Amino acid sequence: MKKTMLFIALVAMMVLPLFAQGEAEQAASGEFVPTKTIEWYCTSSPGGGSDIFTRAIIDIIKAEGLANGQDIVIQYKTDGAGEVGRNLVSNTKAGKADYTLLTFNSGDLMPMVKNTPNRIEDFTPLSHMAVDKHLIFASPDSKYQSAEQIIAALKAGESMVLGGSKGDDIACHAALSEELGVDQDTFSYIAHDSTGAAITTFLGGHVDLLISKPAAASEYVTAGKIIPVLALSTSRFPGNLSVAPTLSELGYNDVEVPNWRSVVGGANMSDAARDFWSDVFGKVSQTDAWNNDYINKKKLVPDYMDWKEYKAYADKFQADYLSTL
Repeated sequence: MKKTMLFIALVAMMVLPLFAQGEAEQAASGEFVPTKTIEWYCTSSPGGGSDIFTRAIIDIIKAEGLANGQDIVIQYKTDGAGEVGRNLVSNTKAGKADYTLLTFNSGDLMPMVKNTPNRIEDFTPLSHMAVDKHLIFASPDSKYQSAEQIIAALKAGESMVLGGSKGDDIACHAALSEELGVDQDTFSYIAHDSTGAAITTFLGGHVDLLISKPAAASEYVTAGKIIPVLALSTSRFPGNLSVAPTLSELGYNDVEVPNWRSVVGGANMSDAARDFWSDVFGKVSQTDAWNNDYINKKKLVPDYMDWKEYKAYADKFQADYLSTL
């Protein structure tokens, strides 16, 4: 027994310096390569657009071997409309921050800077990946089957409840209400932790209308469970969403609040890890799986930016938004 313990101790004494040497060489070279499990935080519930986005990237990273064979585990932190998860990532300590990622969208940034002290400066921007837009959906069982009928009913004073997610969905509702000239007592809004949760509420008949991005809603359209009635965009969406007209086709000004989809790390992420992850996401954006199975299939706009471009873009977006508050 004593010989066995002595052997284990000798092995440990030989192996630990090798690990230390490897880390020292990595630090000296200024490069980062993951050597342990990565935690990826998503502040929306499973099934929504943010979850679909996160899983699509992780699947490609694994398939392409872009994370040195390390596991990537999704952590869902939706408390406080996602603020708990965002605060956790922003305060992740050095070292661990290199292994911590966060799905981050304009719909996350807007309520964050409005309601908390956190700013984009409390994170490390890594990559901007795509732009998502919105549609309004009705139920096949509703007495209103078109945008024209819905708008006419709202203007006649009939109350309707719109269900959706947070952030940019709420901003879309506010902009749409203003453009149509209806108050938010008549056209009210219920926010959910994710688009997936909003769809569940809508399918249960608890709200009159649904606002969603294409990624989360398209399959329900194909299944005949929901009907696209209005595109909140400057142009119609393709495929099975093309039946929904824009507001300008109905005699109004178009309303759109594009939601950009991106990835950030905590403020304490090292420059080497930042460069590594930005490069990884750049490689993801070039794959057929990303462009065909995610961007085209889910009807998003591809818009990759490396960390430098994304930082400048996010800084400006934040400044512009803060000026409106």
